[in-house]
Amino acid sequence: MDKNLSDKNLLNEARKYESIHEKDIQSGMRPLFHLTPRVGWMNDPNGFCIYKGRYHMFYQYHPFVSQWDDMYWGHAVSDDLIHWTYMPAAMAPDEEYDKDGCFSGCSVALDDGRHLLIYTGVRNEEQEDGQLRYIQTQNIAVGDGENYVKYEGNPVITEKDLPAGGSRHDFRDPKVWRRSDGTYIMAVGNRSADDSGQILLYKSEDCFNWEYWRVLAANNNRYGKMWECPDFFELDGKWVLIVSPQDMLPEGFEYHNGDGTLCLIGSYDETTGEFREERDQAIDYGIDFYAPQTILTEDGRRVMIGWMQNWDACAIRKSKAPWAGQMSVPRELAVQDGRLYQTPIRELETLRHDPVIIKDMRISGEKWIDGIEGRTVDMTLVIRPADLQNIYHKFTVRFARNDRFWTSLSFRPHERTLKVDRKFSGSRRAIVHQRRCLVNDTVGCLKLRIILDRFSVEAFINDGEQVMSSALYTDPEITGISFFADGDAVIDIEKYSLY
Repeated sequence: MDKNLSDKNLLNEARKYESIHEKDIQSGMRPLFHLTPRVGWMNDPNGFCIYKGRYHMFYQYHPFVSQWDDMYWGHAVSDDLIHWTYMPAAMAPDEEYDKDGCFSGCSVALDDGRHLLIYTGVRNEEQEDGQLRYIQTQNIAVGDGENYVKYEGNPVITEKDLPAGGSRHDFRDPKVWRRSDGTYIMAVGNRSADDSGQILLYKSEDCFNWEYWRVLAANNNRYGKMWECPDFFELDGKWVLIVSPQDMLPEGFEYHNGDGTLCLIGSYDETTGEFREERDQAIDYGIDFYAPQTILTEDGRRVMIGWMQNWDACAIRKSKAPWAGQMSVPRELAVQDGRLYQTPIRELETLRHDPVIIKDMRISGEKWIDGIEGRTVDMTLVIRPADLQNIYHKFTVRFARNDRFWTSLSFRPHERTLKVDRKFSGSRRAIVHQRRCLVNDTVGCLKLRIILDRFSVEAFINDGEQVMSSALYTDPEITGISFFADGDAVIDIEKYSLY
């Protein structure tokens, strides 16, 4: 893409490019039910909402190559969160305040029918030392669900609206909600004076004019550094703050190195804005999950979608690849016993066909089972010892498998660990290939619901108490599934093909 084009032509050029080059991507080259970019590159979900009766998902987007670059907003719509229709690109970096990127944000439907996209604008500015650094501000575009015009009063929040010590270089990812009194609150991620993260709150009567209110939550160097992509909502009598910390240090098997996801559960006073943390946990324990956003559906479900990719593994996709990046399966959320639970959205079950139900199958060594194969699969396993006095040492399910390639989930009951491992999945790069989590089990018993799409696996553990997600790079034609036990295990299988 030639950035020497007039800035005002950027959006039209992106729309022209995507409408031509999406034809190069055949349906079998994409996942079946995970959203991918129309063309090019995708990262964070943006503006996830219901507008005029349809689900809208915007996303960080660079249409011209399948690598991160100056950010646009891509756009897709759905009636069920499973089947998606691409819309024209929604925004391009075509104003002075966002000329180096339209970064992540949210959307709000006003009472008069207008649809607002609220996002972080980024521009590079030369500093006193001669270095270029991003300056980040919050901005608005107004539209009708397809076409959007940037607000003439942008930016609506700038560095002058920051508290003391707040960084103007790391100030991004607004998430707006409406209070019961009709006013609006915005949460924004910010780097604080102690070089870690904080979530700031702003207030507005009309969603256009904002004033700083207070700090909602401060990292204080507990969980990584900068906190990105905040989301905040009430669920099952608790308030849930979701953030994506950068540069995490591992803590046992709860948090891993690099960029991760964090959930803080507690209580919140809507009048004072005080949030009291009661519990923290990782959101996803696998390799690929970041920057999730949630919505409240019209039937009252809190549903979350995240970017199913790891920043440290992005080099796996080449710039000439037809697309790069995919969203997770939508997940219904609940708080049970002070913990966030996640389960695949129930609409996924409409894709189920050809059930295979097996009870009390004994596994010792490796076993292949007739009818258990595929790369678009919804499979639930209940695993237990054949002998409570002699519990098996390890149970493994391998999928996307042939004689050379496979990805696996392995459970070691004596260590209470579950591991996802994709080092034999076909990658030629030394990216992140393994992750472990500590699970709750009862004497070697474990329940796994495994969702396979052509380029991913998501494992929901013990009815959603934990989740492990990973992108896969194995040829989608490789469809084998096998089981292995070191010792004697018994399993129940409920398997469906998805199409």
